[in-house]
Amino acid sequence: MPGMEFHRAGMHFRRLGAPLCSALVCGALLIAGPGARADALSAVQLLRLGGCGGRLPAAPPLAHAGVLDRAAALWASGRSLERATERSGYRAQSTAGVRVRGRESALLELLRQRSCALIMRGALREIGLYRRGDETWIVLAEPYVAPRAALRLAPTRAQGRLTASRAAELVNAVRARGARCGRHEFAPAPPVRLSATLDGVALGHASDMAEHGYFDHEDLHGLTPAERVRAVGYRESLVGENIAYGPATVEEVVQGWLASPGHCQNIMDPRFAEMGLAYAPGQKGRQGLYWVQLLAEPRS
Repeated sequence: MPGMEFHRAGMHFRRLGAPLCSALVCGALLIAGPGARADALSAVQLLRLGGCGGRLPAAPPLAHAGVLDRAAALWASGRSLERATERSGYRAQSTAGVRVRGRESALLELLRQRSCALIMRGALREIGLYRRGDETWIVLAEPYVAPRAALRLAPTRAQGRLTASRAAELVNAVRARGARCGRHEFAPAPPVRLSATLDGVALGHASDMAEHGYFDHEDLHGLTPAERVRAVGYRESLVGENIAYGPATVEEVVQGWLASPGHCQNIMDPRFAEMGLAYAPGQKGRQGLYWVQLLAEPRS
């Protein structure tokens, strides 16, 4: 019996400006990680929101990025901050690091006294942390944004894998804590795992849309997302697809999908166990990126 299929209407939007606090970003700020991570994270967020006790202009809170947790752990193992960030797979425009020694209960005051100017840098957007014993390593970063000219270049295989991995990290973070998608409240859902097969199908559709200048779930041969998945031998029970045109980064596109009720429902559907994601640069005068996310429940 052929598998079920559904998809959401594709989202067509230009690159977002400074985004409002979304369910994804704000929720990430409230996650209580293992050990003291939540305490250090809360301390940094409070200092930014309060302008270090009124000493400096307030700054927006930072999004917690698991990949920067890995960078912080590598930094703690003896690598330089620059090398640790590079080895973690995070692409940064700039980074800053804070290493502080002290009791967990004293972190807020220690950071306020010693690191306010660094923590309050306006360009910073994301944070990762690692604690060992009474020491905490904090990595703060401004994510790399490709220049507009670079958006016309097709991603390498390594870049595609890194982007898909980052997308899965963002998706699983919001699935882990649940989300509200329009009027629907979703409980936490199990994580999805990346599928190289679904990545390939997503890349094929993104590249086809980019080359021929259309934007639709149905391709020029009349194939639907589930039919494209079946064509490569993937055995599915359920398939969902999100598409977008315009965003320059994976963070932007996932945030945009989460802000759209239908796309958000796809991401939060607990039946989906595997995911693929890819992007392709537009051609023929359309210089934005075409994005495709496939979500699937494999057949037992």
